[in-house]
Amino acid sequence: MKLIHTADLHLDSRLTGNLDREKAKIRKTEILHTFTRITDYAAENGVSGVLIAGDLFDTASVSATARNVVLAGIAGHPEITFFWLRGNHDRDNFLSGLEEVPPNLKQFRDRWTSYRFGPVTVTGAELNRENAGALFQSLFLEYPDINIVMLHGQEMKSRLKDKTEVIELPSLKNRNIDYLALGHIHSYKAEKLDSRGVYCYPGCPDGRGFDECGEKGFVLLHVDEETKQVRPEFVPFSSRTLYTVEADVTGCANTPEIEQAVRAKLGQAYPASSLLKVLLTGRVPVECEKDVLYLETVLGRQYFHVRVEDCTELSVNYEDYLYDRSLRGEFVRLVMADGTLSGEEKGAVIRTGFRALSGEEI
Repeated sequence: MKLIHTADLHLDSRLTGNLDREKAKIRKTEILHTFTRITDYAAENGVSGVLIAGDLFDTASVSATARNVVLAGIAGHPEITFFWLRGNHDRDNFLSGLEEVPPNLKQFRDRWTSYRFGPVTVTGAELNRENAGALFQSLFLEYPDINIVMLHGQEMKSRLKDKTEVIELPSLKNRNIDYLALGHIHSYKAEKLDSRGVYCYPGCPDGRGFDECGEKGFVLLHVDEETKQVRPEFVPFSSRTLYTVEADVTGCANTPEIEQAVRAKLGQAYPASSLLKVLLTGRVPVECEKDVLYLETVLGRQYFHVRVEDCTELSVNYEDYLYDRSLRGEFVRLVMADGTLSGEEKGAVIRTGFRALSGEEI
């Protein structure tokens, strides 16, 4: 038996934090189509069930298009069973108004619910303030079964004050779990839970922002009924990939030189469909002319989207300004004469001041 474990699609996300309106619209459509592509992949590869471990949608207000696409994907594949566990972004209002929920869509509530699915038992519960903590102690699974458990939340960390959406992994050990299907963390992670089972975050299947860089996809589960083992396999599946790239532009004197250094760094390593965040690093002369908007525009002709951030430092020989009769010279002398600042603080103030005097954004 084969199953798909996915989570955190965040359909209907606005996506305007990084993209202009037109490209945000394109990405919104592409990410919605990713759900359709997952269902088609399942049908074409003999997948029996799809586990959606939370945050299928991004907001409570689901668009008619997203609602119809998801329902069509589920109802259009009656041979596949969809197990949907709501996450902290989900509401079930996308099912409101239906005369009948598709029979191949299985749901969970705030207490443990189990479905017998061929050789597998799928059990899940949705975390909230009322059941947080006590829920884990109430889980009981039969030892002979192949047990898959679904939850949406993050691993317990001591600094977290709100325990509402925390997965208490120690409390789930030695409870006959073969595979713990999690959602909420947007990066792939698979580790041993105990001597019997593993826990896994599939990550989001399609990155939305530059905090979701790198390869994205879902997990294909291979269930061996004879050995009673569940083997996870990560499947790259994103429509586009986001990258953060550091480009050292030390010594560059102007925008064309910086562009040349960035292009040399990028080379042929990134496909044209990529979304790139380019961080300019290194030390540049005080007189260096940098036009970030120009760089974004010219590089954006080669890639789907490019954001450029200036992280360079100014290379300043302060002694050159001690007798300079310019505004910069007067500024350097005032800062250097300040007895309340450390040498490092003086350097930071002077670099910031030079940026301001050059008309750069600070």
